[in-house]
Amino acid sequence: MAGTHYLSQEGYDRLRAELEELKTTGRAEVARAIAEAREKGDLSENAEYDAAKDAQGLLEMKINELEKVMANARVLDSSQLDTSKVTVMSKVTIKNLANKATMVYELVAESEANLKAKKISVNSPMGQGLLGKAVGDVATVNTPNGTIQFEIVNIAI
Repeated sequence: MAGTHYLSQEGYDRLRAELEELKTTGRAEVARAIAEAREKGDLSENAEYDAAKDAQGLLEMKINELEKVMANARVLDSSQLDTSKVTVMSKVTIKNLANKATMVYELVAESEANLKAKKISVNSPMGQGLLGKAVGDVATVNTPNGTIQFEIVNIAI
């Protein structure tokens, strides 16, 4: 997870809130589970204790990963983005050249990706294929089902 993570202000605020939640409530819940398991006696044969310690390790790993993302985060101001080429936070209208279907996607950081909301990661094959393209360019995207070509119809913020 090294490198710069470009985020919208909304994405940055959401990550910060999640990190704060994990550090406060998450740690308190794990500590409570460990304490309850410890009260049940012999720790060498206590599956609940082992599970609680595992949960604590996973929680601390998630906190560490989020802290790394936050440390390398750069909040982008959408009003200062260039619409001549596809970049992070661009809303791209594309046309599938095979079936003529038109779709609109927003390219976002990996942590903000949400396919239901039509937000795709710049690190995904689709995002990689679209980055740097201008209106009228054809983007070739390698998918598990083969190569698909998309024409860039419009770029907006």
